Amino acid sequence: MHTQPSNYLKRVACAVITVSDTRDKDTDKSGKLIVEQLHASNHQVNLYKIIPDETELIEQTVAEAVHSKEIEAVILNGGTGISNRDVTIESIQHLFDKELPGFGELFRYLSYQQDIGTASMLSRAASGVVNNRIVFALPGSAGAVTLAMEKLILPELVHMVTEIKKDLT
Repeated sequence: MHTQPSNYLKRVACAVITVSDTRDKDTDKSGKLIVEQLHASNHQVNLYKIIPDETELIEQTVAEAVHSKEIEAVILNGGTGISNRDVTIESIQHLFDKELPGFGELFRYLSYQQDIGTASMLSRAASGVVNNRIVFALPGSAGAVTLAMEKLILPELVHMVTEIKKDLT
């Protein structure tokens, strides 16, 4: 575990975007889990949206979030599988200024070990930097969201945002 310098950022302003054709605010268990875990870790949620699996809408929503002064991190859930309607990755990957392949690799490894076994190879979970914001795309299942948040995102979120911001003027 790394130590944090005294000037280290403590709270991250986040956007949570659920990509689903079937969920709404009452049935969005995964989006609510992300929001709850961010709040429990003392982070802000300045945007929470549920949008359908539509390429242009996903791209537009992420672009708006990463250009908002009130957002430092974007966490999407849903649309990362291999069905025809799973278009989250295609919608955002070309926006990445820098891709972080280690996130998807670690997520699939942990999913294999701790959650769903060989079905983890169907996940296309991804992360990258867009306009100096960290963006994560997670599967939509509650198990996947909990695993990603607890084991990967929350332990490194402050560190990632701090690294992105450290050379900016």
